[in-house]
Amino acid sequence: SKLAALFEHPLYNIPVPEVTEKDKLFVVNPMEKFSLRSSGSDEWVSSSKAETLLPTGKTAYDTYPSWLKFHIGINRYELYPRRDPLLPTLLRDLATQRITSSVQKSGGTQLKLIMTFPNYGQALFKPMKQTRDQETPVDFFYFSDFERHNAEIAAFHLDRILDFRRIPPVSGRLVNITKEIRDITTDKKLAKTFFISPAGNVCFYGECSYYCSTEHALCGKPDRLEGSMAALLPDKTLAKRRSWRSPWRRSYHKSKKAEWELNPNYCAQVRETPPYDRGHRLLDLIDMAILDFLMGNMDRHHYETFEKFGNDTFLLHLDNGRGFGTHSRDEPSILAPLQQCCSIKKSTYLRLQLLATQPYRLSDVLREALAADPLAPVLAEPHLRALDRRLGKVLVAVGHCLAR
Repeated sequence: SKLAALFEHPLYNIPVPEVTEKDKLFVVNPMEKFSLRSSGSDEWVSSSKAETLLPTGKTAYDTYPSWLKFHIGINRYELYPRRDPLLPTLLRDLATQRITSSVQKSGGTQLKLIMTFPNYGQALFKPMKQTRDQETPVDFFYFSDFERHNAEIAAFHLDRILDFRRIPPVSGRLVNITKEIRDITTDKKLAKTFFISPAGNVCFYGECSYYCSTEHALCGKPDRLEGSMAALLPDKTLAKRRSWRSPWRRSYHKSKKAEWELNPNYCAQVRETPPYDRGHRLLDLIDMAILDFLMGNMDRHHYETFEKFGNDTFLLHLDNGRGFGTHSRDEPSILAPLQQCCSIKKSTYLRLQLLATQPYRLSDVLREALAADPLAPVLAEPHLRALDRRLGKVLVAVGHCLAR
């Protein structure tokens, strides 16, 4: 296994700083237990009502469902640990847990659903809109592109292979539109948009600002539909997040250009602007630009951080559905933060060099990681080959910076 060998490499075993209580997103009562009433009511029972003694050798933490353990594990330095024994369980839960509720997520340009499980876990479901081998048409603007379910799955694994670990876990899943969405939804607006197509397939389109119409309906075969299931982050009422506008945000206008596209010395003013004037925020942003270039994602207008940790924490790489749309061409402008600032974390650079070598080739380790997903193969082969080509271009860009 190339993937196992990669994670054993010394570059993937650099210790994170010691995590103190104030570095944890949540400080939990170690005596609080989680159990579901056996009556079938799926009701949370706190320690005051649960049995006072747990089975021998078990702690209260052992009673927590995987999503709750994931939330509790978030800290200032990482969304989840490198050697997280919880990850396979959480991914399996996302793929197999019974869905008790499906409602449309408000906001955003395209249809997404929030799905709830019996243990109160929740996932964001992005349905399949195009096949693996379809490329984004050359005349499409990046802001009118489809969001791809398989891009969300691949982005999670790529982010982990790069050792960023800033994307919440995502699994593919085959959903039954009739039983797992239409029959159980309490969302009246969503419920009104279901219909049977002339081919006899169950379809729906929801309500959103783009692509929510009968022409862009999502149809099953006859009611089976692929999608990505992403573990939701803690509710914002429990863990506030701050949204930051990216300094390299595109203009989102058909003819206007953004300032960074016109000013070759743009990075100089970014370096003087908080929070990029101190700490590792700018370097984290360059990490994100490299991730986006490898995926071909041009749609990174904002990013988020957990408010509790202030400016000294990692960036959340959320909403990656517009990645992996093209494999036959690369978009060099995504690398602007790296090229204009000529800065990169040493650890990131060393890992990128490692992933360009035969024993750990990026396309090979990502292919292996994606093979375990329920919807494998997640990416068409040309997309995997494009990753190796783009990685080479990132290393060339760093080489130019070093030469300068």
